[in-house]
Amino acid sequence: MTDCWTVSLELVVSRSDTHLHTPMYFFLSNLSFTDICMSTSTIPKMLLNIQAQSQSISYIGCLSQVFFLMVFLVLENCLLTAMAYDRYVAICHPLMYPIIMNPSFCVFLVLVSLFISGVNSLLHTLMVLQLSFCTHLEIPDFFCELSQVIKSACSDTLINNILMYFFSVILGGSALFGIIFSYSLIVCSLLRLPSSGRKYKAFSTCGSHLLVVFLFYGTAFGVYINSSITESSRKTAVVSMIYTVVPQMLNPFIYSLRNKDVKEALWKLFGRITL
Repeated sequence: MTDCWTVSLELVVSRSDTHLHTPMYFFLSNLSFTDICMSTSTIPKMLLNIQAQSQSISYIGCLSQVFFLMVFLVLENCLLTAMAYDRYVAICHPLMYPIIMNPSFCVFLVLVSLFISGVNSLLHTLMVLQLSFCTHLEIPDFFCELSQVIKSACSDTLINNILMYFFSVILGGSALFGIIFSYSLIVCSLLRLPSSGRKYKAFSTCGSHLLVVFLFYGTAFGVYINSSITESSRKTAVVSMIYTVVPQMLNPFIYSLRNKDVKEALWKLFGRITL
């Protein structure tokens, strides 16, 4: 649960320092909150099962994990896209940045992201409710993941698989395309800058976000490839755990350790606490 403490600390730091009340840190705060929620949707039950030396989970509990895990996965996907757009506006249109990325628009982007993730997750969960399962159901995972639950059904899952892959391509593909397109425009804009120092300073603000994007999509693609080429339940469980825990655990460290403003705000916060 160390990652939850780290993310919580980052949320407190972002809210306590007025210098961090900017669109970039607003999205980062929401991303940190999403990381907490994603971790708490799976880890507590896993730890409880380890303590009780039991691998069982109720039907309702399994569906709840499917629903919430999908909500926060899609929400993080949308937030990373919004953060890429924020960096594009900040670097390519700096004079218009305060006007375009105003507080109302930032809140609107988060609410739209939450709406998309909620509707998508609700649809898939309702479709899973239509399936029938065998009496003794075993999922080769630490938690209930949509693809593994669908694979374990005894009834026809054609529609479920079509919907799962369709929305994965639409939501994941469009978000990844938006991020790549935003950074291609950013790179083109930076190449036109005369000063190499200004180029480095401008692009350094994107480094943390790019690293988080690589972790999120890299581990997700790793899970997809692994599930396609291996039948090992142990490998599937380990890889799934990596993509739902490791990126969320590393995100706060990436943004905190690479960001001078966050480190300064953290020292100020500790200074006020110790006084």
